[in-house]
Amino acid sequence: MNLLKSMRAGLAVAVLALASGAALAEFPERTIEAIHPWGPGNAMSVSQIIAKAMGEELGVSVPVISTPGAAGTKGLKSAMARPADGYTIFDGYVAPLVLQPVLGNADWNYADFKPLHAAVSNAFAIGGRPDETRWSNFEEMMAYGREHPGKLRYSSGSRNNLPHMVIAKVLQSYGVVAQNIPYTRDGNAVKDLKSGVLDFSFVNVGNYIQDKEAFNIMLVLSELPGAKASYDGAPSITDLSIDLGLSGLAPMGWTWWIVHKDTPDDVADTLRSAMARAMKRQDVRDQIGKVGFVPLDWDHTQYEEIVGPVSGQLSAMGNALKWEEEELKKLK
Repeated sequence: MNLLKSMRAGLAVAVLALASGAALAEFPERTIEAIHPWGPGNAMSVSQIIAKAMGEELGVSVPVISTPGAAGTKGLKSAMARPADGYTIFDGYVAPLVLQPVLGNADWNYADFKPLHAAVSNAFAIGGRPDETRWSNFEEMMAYGREHPGKLRYSSGSRNNLPHMVIAKVLQSYGVVAQNIPYTRDGNAVKDLKSGVLDFSFVNVGNYIQDKEAFNIMLVLSELPGAKASYDGAPSITDLSIDLGLSGLAPMGWTWWIVHKDTPDDVADTLRSAMARAMKRQDVRDQIGKVGFVPLDWDHTQYEEIVGPVSGQLSAMGNALKWEEEELKKLK
């Protein structure tokens, strides 16, 4: 009987010890997953650089899980359907976070999440052929476009994506009507640019780094000095003589890592601190720069200030798409 009491007492002590240990356990205790909304490529490689460094700061593994589909919204929905415990981070690119809600394709907005830290931007550019004889720079091409309405042909990849919206806004600012030719693969658009089927094209950092000699970069669609450096100092929107109404993060691709809004504050703060330390590391910044992306230094306190204006500017760019469509109809 005494033995039984002793065993029960020992069991009670063990249970209390386990309970106490669980209560004292600090986040994180296990793997944290970062949900990436696109397939493998440069963007995912950059996310893996950040996730690896963040995991080193936290002392756990942070694998990046590719979850593409529905213009990035599939990944966001998948991430936010999980428990709000900090073990799932979303790689919040502009398309699922801001653009799709603006277009009416998602029932959330950027304010519905807790921000951790800004991650990177990948600026777009407008590129032409190096051997072009009709113009030598962007302003001259715009002058040609005004004189020949509807004659310029370009591609943004697919229609109604962010590059299309940005380019349409730029063209509208100059009063230039041009035809956007859709492609399912960037490589095909580049091929047609080289052959003269297209007059200019959307160029991303990956296109440029892979074949710099193929492009005359006429305009980098970003104000950030680092974006201009990614295109070896090509002219940017800050160098134009006209106000495009584009500023901050609006005219480019970017990502801001976020978590579920119900994530406990102490857990979110732990993640924020780890990501901030990771983004300050020179080895991380150097690796990101080699891919052509630009590290962003804004922390969670600047989320509203930086991301908020993007929504309004995207709406204005959406209006530019409608303008382009209507002007092209008039020329038929």
